[in-house]
Amino acid sequence: MGPPYSGKPQTRRGTRLSLVTAIVERPRVLADVIPGGLARDAALVLGGAGFVGLLAQWAITLPFTPVPLTLGTFAVLLTGAALGTARGLASIGIYVAAGMAGVPWFAGHSSGWGFPSFGYLIGFVVAATLVGALAARGGDRTVLKTIGLMILGNLVIYAIGVPYLAANTGMDLATAIDKGATPFLLGDAVKIVLAAGLLPTAWALVRRVRDN
Repeated sequence: MGPPYSGKPQTRRGTRLSLVTAIVERPRVLADVIPGGLARDAALVLGGAGFVGLLAQWAITLPFTPVPLTLGTFAVLLTGAALGTARGLASIGIYVAAGMAGVPWFAGHSSGWGFPSFGYLIGFVVAATLVGALAARGGDRTVLKTIGLMILGNLVIYAIGVPYLAANTGMDLATAIDKGATPFLLGDAVKIVLAAGLLPTAWALVRRVRDN
């Protein structure tokens, strides 16, 4: 006759084994560390969209440009890196599509489409997908790689957002760069440094749990 059954220790052990199993399988992106299947992916995709919508509300309107200063870009690139290609595309795609449909979670509780800064939102989708793909290849594992990853993501957003700004407002390209890129470079640098600390640190924690 075996020892009496005790559900509590086995539950803790089962939870730990599930987490360790997910980590030992060498996740490609941080989201892969979380055990689960389609339900997990759906929750991550929706959570990523909500995270971007939340940080986008930290926005400052600048008097000399129609493009607001916001944490949305930072949230988009973090989401893309953490979720990977497909989930990053789905998450930011939902964020943009829902905002176009009327959900007021663009910068400053706005929604819709066709406004001067809308090109940056299109750039969000492309940048999140690219950053997710590169993160899945190890692009967010070290500080230097993460810096390069974030710089590339920002360049993609500007490459789409600035020409759209020029076309929408009638500015020439030089003016659009002056009003739609230059004022934000210092803030971008700060956010890149922050991401370069967050993502590699998260991977270091994953390795520590896996090695233990």
